[in-house]
Formats: sequence, C-alpha cells, structure tokens
Amino acid sequence: MTTRVALVHTTPATVLSDTARVMELGGAGEVLDTSIDTLLKLNLSWTRFFPACSSWPWQVDGVIAALKAQGFASEKLLAVENATVVTDPHKGVEKNLWGPVIRAHGLEFQALTEVDWAPREFDGLEVLPRIFPDGIRVPVMFEGKQVVHLPTLKTHGHTMTTGAVKNAFGGLLREERHHCHKHIHEVLVELVIMQTQLHPAQFSVVDGSVAGDGAGPRTMVPRERNRLVAGADPVAVDAVGAALMGIDPLTIPYLRMAHERGVGCADLAHIDVIGEKIDPPTTPFASSRSLVILGDQWIRKGPLRWLEPVLLHGPLFGWAPLASNIYHDYLWYPLVGLPRIARFGRTGWGKLRKEYVARS
Repeated sequence: MTTRVALVHTTPATVLSDTARVMELGGAGEVLDTSIDTLLKLNLSWTRFFPACSSWPWQVDGVIAALKAQGFASEKLLAVENATVVTDPHKGVEKNLWGPVIRAHGLEFQALTEVDWAPREFDGLEVLPRIFPDGIRVPVMFEGKQVVHLPTLKTHGHTMTTGAVKNAFGGLLREERHHCHKHIHEVLVELVIMQTQLHPAQFSVVDGSVAGDGAGPRTMVPRERNRLVAGADPVAVDAVGAALMGIDPLTIPYLRMAHERGVGCADLAHIDVIGEKIDPPTTPFASSRSLVILGDQWIRKGPLRWLEPVLLHGPLFGWAPLASNIYHDYLWYPLVGLPRIARFGRTGWGKLRKEYVARS
C-alpha cells in the first residue's frame, strides 16, 4: 500500500496557483469536508521575520484561496497559533505579514493563549503522560475540527528536520512544552497519534519556496528550493520534505519511529510522489545546533543534566527565555540575520514579500 504526497515546482509569479495545484494533487478535496470547521495551524518559530523561519504570507494566501475555491466559507476557517516562552503570536502574525492576508480573506486569527485548555485522554501514549503526569491539556476548541498545517521546509537543531509533524507541537501542547525536548522524537510520534483521535481529518501544505539550512528553526541559511509539498499523511509529507533537503528520512528518529509504529509512512519506496520527482540538492542540507539549543541539550541530557531541576524546573527558569531572546534578537539577528535578510530581499521571493509588505 502506498501513501500519496504531492510535490510541485513553484515560482514567485505562480506560487498561488501552484499552491492550489499541490493541494488538489495531494487530495485536499478528498480529505477535507467543507461542512466541518477547519483550523489553519500557522507556524511561528520567531516573532521577528526571518526567511523560512515561519509560514510565508503567500503560503497563507494560497492555502486560504484554495480552500475557499474548494467550497469552504470564510466562517468555517480559523487561523490559529500559539506562543512559546520566546514568541508572541499577536506580534508574530503582523511581523510575518499573515494578518493582512487573513483579514483580506474575511478570516480571523485566534491566539491559542486566549482559548480554554482542558485535560483530554488519549490512547496509545507512553511518553507524554510521564512528562505531564497531571494530564495532557489541549485546546477545547480543537475537538472535532479539521486541521490544515502550514509549516515551512527547514532543518532543526532538536529534530534534524521540521515540518508537518512538528507543526502540531505548537498547537497541542502549552508553553511548558519545552520540557518535551529531552524526548522530542518520541513526543512527535505521539502528537501524530493524538491528532488521529482529536481531528476528523488533517492535511499539510509545506512551503519550500525558500528553505532553511543549518541551525534551525531560526539561525539558518536561506536556500531557494522552489518546491511545495502537500498530503494527508504528515509523516510521508515530512519524508518527502527531508528528501528535498538531501536527507534520508529513515535516518531521522521521529520519522523512523512513526513508520515503525505504523502511524505514518516514511519509506520513500512506499510513497507515491505525484506531480514531480524528488530532486535532492547538489549540496545536502545539514542540521546543526545554535548556542541556545546546544545549551538546552547540555542541561536536559548532556554534561550539565545534574542542573536541570534547578535551571529548568524551578523559579530560576526565567533565565532561559531571557538568554534566548538576548542571543537571538539582540546578537544574532542584527549581526548575522539582517545581512542574510538583505541578500534574500534581492531574490524573486524577497521581491514578492515586499509586495505583501506594500499591501499591509
């Protein structure tokens, strides 16, 4: 049995129609029911803008337009995103230019920090109940709603790659989800399981117009890949995304684990890639760790793990997000990030983003 994933080439001039095409090829019309309320789970990895870090405005634009063309009424679609200890969804929705697009389509944005969360029982979980012994709390509003994920294609210091599977991390777990980093690959597999019990259907549209290489999800090198990936199996979608970055998906623990547990397909031999063939880059992407992620791993499971209870679980925890913000926003961003953004701005995709800036 094969799993279907759509892959199409895209350009700045055709990205909206290409988004509709990749969704059609990926089976969005067969999977998603226009009569059911549907969440558009955005991807906010940084409140600030940085290429490939968070959902692109044309990605949000194209997905909403395609869903409306499929027959969805605006009131059936709701864009959502959560906060982390270092991101602000309200600021992020404007800095990443989602707000004007969402409003232009007649939709609303809902920050998940402002909705009710309640304990919810799930079958088949082993790791998350140990991390959250008082119960796994999820947004009450998620129950019975479909979800469409809008991640970008990029590497990640904790998980090697990130995309459709990890995009649920920010929706189904609250801000204290950083405690999952120690067992992140097992947690991602359990998020796939949770979604099958929570949502009647899910679909993912990964934007790889410009992908992120290196120390993701923030401090990356932007690389044009000009590809869109879509499908109903998030594991298979991420497997194709990994291959587009030149990485064997079965070498990525969360994809291999999900495949072995039978909750998704990560074996390219059993994925029916429709639209175009996978074309790995000449130079493969390589995941690396920023200083912040390296420090987090040292404390959670490395040479400093004896300090974890004091540094990450007690009243002193505030130092961690403060250190992250200082490093990312006030050191790396002005010294390294802004020159990379300037180079991106001279590309076709950078010029397209400027068009969205002009509309905001």
